Amino acid sequence: MTSQETAPARKVPRGRKVSTRLTGIDAARGLALLGMMATHLMPTFGPSPQWEPTWVGLVFSGRSAALFAVLAGIGLALTTGKQEPRQGLDLWAARSGVAMRALVIAVVGLTLGGLDVNIAVILVHYAVLFLCILPFLGLRLKALLLWALGWVLVSPVIAYLVRPWLLDANPPLQLGHNPNSEDLETPARLVADLFFTGYYPVFQWIAYLLIGLAIGRLALTTANVQLLLFTCGIAVAALAKIVGTLAMEVWGGRAALEALPGTRGYPLESMLQVNLTGLQQVDSWWWLASAAPHAGTTLDLLHTGGVAAAVVGLFLMLGTLAERIKVNFLILLSGPGAMTLTLYSLHVWVVSGFHNKPLPAGWTAEGMYWTQALAAVGIGVCFALFRRRGPLEWLAHQASRLGSYRPAAVG
Repeated sequence: MTSQETAPARKVPRGRKVSTRLTGIDAARGLALLGMMATHLMPTFGPSPQWEPTWVGLVFSGRSAALFAVLAGIGLALTTGKQEPRQGLDLWAARSGVAMRALVIAVVGLTLGGLDVNIAVILVHYAVLFLCILPFLGLRLKALLLWALGWVLVSPVIAYLVRPWLLDANPPLQLGHNPNSEDLETPARLVADLFFTGYYPVFQWIAYLLIGLAIGRLALTTANVQLLLFTCGIAVAALAKIVGTLAMEVWGGRAALEALPGTRGYPLESMLQVNLTGLQQVDSWWWLASAAPHAGTTLDLLHTGGVAAAVVGLFLMLGTLAERIKVNFLILLSGPGAMTLTLYSLHVWVVSGFHNKPLPAGWTAEGMYWTQALAAVGIGVCFALFRRRGPLEWLAHQASRLGSYRPAAVG
């Protein structure tokens, strides 16, 4: 959740490098932030008894968080060599810096986890993902693509096999709340929740960072690459969603899952469109055929990863356009996108103040969202105009510098 480096300035013919800055990456991150805030504050299901999905649930649920994770991988690629990953001592220094940054994010996440708030805070999982991706930072594009494909295909199956064993433990190895500092006293339960049984299962989500690393190793300032990300992302996302829908609605998947005792609550048809969180997804292999948000299946990873790639490609193209016409219209998203750790944490803290309390007279959930969204945009734009990092971004940057510091060799 930090801003990215910029590419060196260079003017070349059409079809070659056409952008000197990757403001599109920050803009995509800003969109992800606003999308996650929308799912936190506005309803994703309509009123009972139909529980029809709302536009917020259909558009942002699952996709915004996945976009965050893919962008994390892209950011790591950009800060560890771009197309040519660092090697040797430079790579170890970069890994140490990423580990220190992860430590800061984890501390912030554990602190927010202690708040009484109805938000699934992603930061601890985000920090663990940073640590899990360290061995892959030195890989080049081809190896990253193979690892990403393998992880997308295999990790959901392994998770499906492991999850029942963890849930059958006494007590179940699942938190049921945001990770906080008290959970450090029960490390087995915390680790099981973070990797398999919690809201953002790190084991499958490693795929997002691998996808992001692979994208970040591409020549992102090249117009052809930007278009490739956009078109291929849309194609993969659409194909995955079509196959998942066919599996559930035509080939009998939803009927088989509805017969299971653990699928009571919201109508499964609506949950398949919005969010499968809360369902244990055991006792039927049909769960692996779903492309539902937060399903953690191969089709879900392909769909949300494809959407993320398309969004990145689109915003990189918009960044190129903004540079050509010399109007930084992306600042409304790239400003907050450059300081998402601070703004996300502030958002969670503000929402916690209204948890289990009535909203002020005249306020609605939509009004609360737009107020916070506009505040996030305003704060982000101000920091961008003054060329300042957000407070937590500054802290994470200093930690990264400390971790990657190497004393100069003495001759």
